[in-house]
Amino acid sequence: MIRLILCGWLALGCQLLGAGAGTRPNIIYFMADDLGYGDVRCFGGARCQIKTEHFDRLAREGMRFTDAQAVASVCVPSRKAIMTGRYAWRFGPSEPGGPWGYLGLQFPTDTYTLGDLMQSAGYETAYIGKWHLGTAMVTHDGKVQGLKNVDYTQPLKAGPVHYGFDYSFILPGSLDMYPYVFVRNNHFVGNVNRQRGWSAFNRVGPAEETFEDNEVLDTFSREVETYLERQAKRAREGQPFFLYFALTAPHTPTSPHPRWQGKSDLGKYGDFVMEVDDCLGRVMQALDQHGLTEQTLVIATSDHGAASYAGNIEKATFAQYRSMQALGHYSSGIYRGFKFSVYEGGRRVPFVVRWPDVIAKGSVCDQLIGLQDVFATFAQVAGQALEEDQGVDSVSLLPLFTDPNGASGRETMIQSSVRSWAIREGHWKLCLCPGSGCPGTHGNVPPQEEAYREAIEAFGKSPAREDLLRAPFVQLFNLAVDPTESMNLASRHPDRVAAMIKIFDDQWAAGRSTPGAPQENDRQNLNYLGGVPEFVRPR
Repeated sequence: MIRLILCGWLALGCQLLGAGAGTRPNIIYFMADDLGYGDVRCFGGARCQIKTEHFDRLAREGMRFTDAQAVASVCVPSRKAIMTGRYAWRFGPSEPGGPWGYLGLQFPTDTYTLGDLMQSAGYETAYIGKWHLGTAMVTHDGKVQGLKNVDYTQPLKAGPVHYGFDYSFILPGSLDMYPYVFVRNNHFVGNVNRQRGWSAFNRVGPAEETFEDNEVLDTFSREVETYLERQAKRAREGQPFFLYFALTAPHTPTSPHPRWQGKSDLGKYGDFVMEVDDCLGRVMQALDQHGLTEQTLVIATSDHGAASYAGNIEKATFAQYRSMQALGHYSSGIYRGFKFSVYEGGRRVPFVVRWPDVIAKGSVCDQLIGLQDVFATFAQVAGQALEEDQGVDSVSLLPLFTDPNGASGRETMIQSSVRSWAIREGHWKLCLCPGSGCPGTHGNVPPQEEAYREAIEAFGKSPAREDLLRAPFVQLFNLAVDPTESMNLASRHPDRVAAMIKIFDDQWAAGRSTPGAPQENDRQNLNYLGGVPEFVRPR
């Protein structure tokens, strides 16, 4: 049966390739950082006060997905799933590392990644932008990498080059995470001899002597333009490339380039999002310039939802989103919550795909998809069969490219906040917590502890462990009729709650969420009540 599915899967890929340019397309995966669903005009509509002409152009020329979901509402687990086609909670402990950009390797270098996949398919591969999947750095004292012991004259012992990328130019972490230095093909660029910090959280740490926060997006875009120019001739002659372009914005610090300051009617945050949109525009312009548009598949998206603490004030401030909303701009669109939370605003993201001659212009798909689905999608587009243990939580989107209303391979999805979990089954969504599933430090409401106290009061007694997996300690929403997650239906549908929890249990036990032979998880156990506050002591 699995062999028949695989043959049909590859046959569809070959059929679509024949309908397109006749050869495998180049592929560009463009991913912003903390860009909310409502930060893009073609998704946010009247609630978006920012001009995003290039995202909008891509939507006019391709397909817009309205229910694209990140597996987590925070960076690292979302990026792990995208890079591997596997839920982050299946992996074992990461390698030791220091704070922020000194993060240790998040998975072993022998893990099969998007880079490995595309190299195996004969693609030239490149990664440009924010990495945030951990590195292994040489240290002066042989101890774990950190603020004071890294030897910046030595190349990384492990970085993108070790994960299947022929070329890489990265920042190790986010733009407000030291060290503030670029790394090209595992070699640090320039002299790291200063201490700098940036406006949002003012995290002061090692920095390259010429590094400026408001020049990073321009630097990355110039790298991309140079890369595309370098690949153009070979691509036109049939040697395809895969480019993963991961921005550091509009993640804080909110630091638009001087050319973009004052461009938006909204203010500094709008300026920054417009610069993000311009980075996409520069990609599209380069494709046009080199005659590559018709033979290139482009996806533009974000790693998760917008941050509640970001806005027109440079310093990260509590619930700054409120001042943005007072100006008519809603970064989460109609949805509830922000980055870190269990609600839709933390994980529903803009997602646009353009593939000329394959995807109908201006088409829309409302079906559930996950960012990790790009793994199986790119495999099918490239004609590369996956082994049983590869991309175990990834479903190809290729059938939806030609029929957005057709059968979808994704019926369920497991997601996480920083303290809890959510389970999607079609339009149903179960949150294994009351409240936002996060502390609320930056403005998400209701905060986790407050929500649990209210739930215990409503329950009337100290809960047993099994009580924590039913109302009033969980939330069940029907997104088809309640997209703003305002009506908790858990008490009305206890059987559905139990059935959706079983989905999580079954997918954990199988080591995969897609058809195929059972696989082993790297970690030994999974406690989906591990984020419950300490004062909640089950009987």
